[in-house]
Amino acid sequence: MTNDVLGPRALNRALLQRQLLLDRSPSLTAPEVIERLVGMQSQAPGAPYIGLWTRLEGFDFEELSRLTREREVVRLVLMRGTVHLVTAADALRLRPLVQPMLDKQFRGTPFARLLSGAAREELVKTVRELLADGALGPAELRAELGPRWPDADPGALVDAVRLWVPLVQVPPRGLWGKSGGPRYATVEDWLGRPLDADPSPDAMVLRYLAAFGPATVADMQKWCGLTGLREVVERLGPRLRRYRDESGRVLYDPADASLPDPETPVPARLVADFDNLLLSHADRARILADGYRRRVMGDNGVVRGTILVDGFVAGIWKIERARGAAVLRVAPFIRLGAADREALEAEGTRLLAVTDPEAGEREVRFDPVAE
Repeated sequence: MTNDVLGPRALNRALLQRQLLLDRSPSLTAPEVIERLVGMQSQAPGAPYIGLWTRLEGFDFEELSRLTREREVVRLVLMRGTVHLVTAADALRLRPLVQPMLDKQFRGTPFARLLSGAAREELVKTVRELLADGALGPAELRAELGPRWPDADPGALVDAVRLWVPLVQVPPRGLWGKSGGPRYATVEDWLGRPLDADPSPDAMVLRYLAAFGPATVADMQKWCGLTGLREVVERLGPRLRRYRDESGRVLYDPADASLPDPETPVPARLVADFDNLLLSHADRARILADGYRRRVMGDNGVVRGTILVDGFVAGIWKIERARGAAVLRVAPFIRLGAADREALEAEGTRLLAVTDPEAGEREVRFDPVAE
């Protein structure tokens, strides 16, 4: 055990460095970044595009659309029971690891009581047979499954399938600028490969720490939704270095990982909505003050786009579109200095040029600080 104590600022700079938010990478590819981050949360299909744009120099949105069409990346339910964008290889190795969490999650929903005679094995087999003939949307699945199990709630059947079967949301869902609801194929059919028969939870924990550490066991479990990871940490033993936070909790990190200077300057940044930067720790003090949490994380699981000032969340942002105009509106939580305001305006202007190239007017506006 080391005596090193890491405060929020040291943890902040480590997190931002590993998340490619100290400096945009000039050399990594989009798939390399997606794997480095162990996936990108993607309830909002467009969020990973902005997340990659923030982290990569010269990122072209069409690149991610191409990767999606060519099945190099996929969107499916993974960590915490939420939709993630991952590489094809990670889809096959991560889904088996999180399946116990998804099973538990379904048992805790009201839908679990509405299956009325629909046995899991038979339901899964039926869905796989249906999807072998082509992708189907939720309404189509309800129409197919409802008559086969008339005593069950059709919505409950589809909700069970979404967690019990590894379903990919196929294009055009997930393509930039395209709309439409999800349509599903099994990940095995879509990728032409089986799920990993022997995935490694040890490797998953090491990858999490490389992307989000140093972190506590509670942080690890918050990120993925699994429990029992202390056993994994104990098994990793000398492959991990140990620190403490200011509350005395043990923080783990890969033994070969380095930490940046806590005083490393950080440019003002725009962070995409639903970004895992804000969702992967039980204690978010390294990035998000508790007093701001309700303003960032709204009802129904919404996580708003945020601004970073000196590395910490200092406001929210969104793009408003009307009558051929696109306005990126920033709502700061603090009074912004001239340099930070200028940096955010420049970032917003560049982002609008990519997200809304056809807009006749593009503008970045700052709301007054709410008292």
